[in-house]
Amino acid sequence: MKVKTILVSQPEPKVENSPYFDLIERQKVKIDFIPFIHVEGVSSKEVRTQKVDLSKHTAIILTSRNAVDHFFRIAKEMRFNVPDSMKYFCQSEAVAYYLQKYVVYRKRKIYVGKRTFQELIPLIKKYKNEKFLLPSSDKLKPIVPELLDELKIEWKQAVFYRTVVSDLSDLRDVYYDILVFFSPSGIISLLENFPDFKQNDTRIAVFGNTTVKAATDNGLRVDIKAPTPENPSMTMALENYIKQVNKK
Repeated sequence: MKVKTILVSQPEPKVENSPYFDLIERQKVKIDFIPFIHVEGVSSKEVRTQKVDLSKHTAIILTSRNAVDHFFRIAKEMRFNVPDSMKYFCQSEAVAYYLQKYVVYRKRKIYVGKRTFQELIPLIKKYKNEKFLLPSSDKLKPIVPELLDELKIEWKQAVFYRTVVSDLSDLRDVYYDILVFFSPSGIISLLENFPDFKQNDTRIAVFGNTTVKAATDNGLRVDIKAPTPENPSMTMALENYIKQVNKK
């Protein structure tokens, strides 16, 4: 079946040169962007119940822009002035760049990984004597604590925000040719919002092995996968699939 409509379970890109907009133009398809999940910050009171004392930490591990936002939000709510000596270990350049929203970049000690958490570990290892805080969501990948425990460092995880299922009731009678997912939470959101969901001719596109597993474990058929050697990005995977089915 030909593809005319796509639903991406994420917010609409804010940059004008997003490859999704190129995909719309080249393949003449309609793409809607609706987040299936959203983030809600926990209160400073709840952070305190986790026995978190910000003043006891000398380094912060930041895995996402959400982690950056909610660390500084909690610091403000707790009236904690983050010292200039604080070290920041950022999982990627995107996270480090976002940190500039809160600190003067050139005056801070900021250490940047390449992309994955595994690639950040060698940097953390060089500073084993620091006291690390990992502000995170309630959905932390198991590999993160495993890797940190292996380093034998002093570190603490604290939930600063939660991943919450969005209300998708407006979509109940809307049909899309392809649904695009980037996390297991997105799959969970689909099935919680629509427990009677029948896939039928709807194609499911997923990014990452954990999302593939979540989809198949819940009885969904995965038609499009990324990243792969042929399709390193979701937009490339979508475009190649659309070219194949729409030419028939």
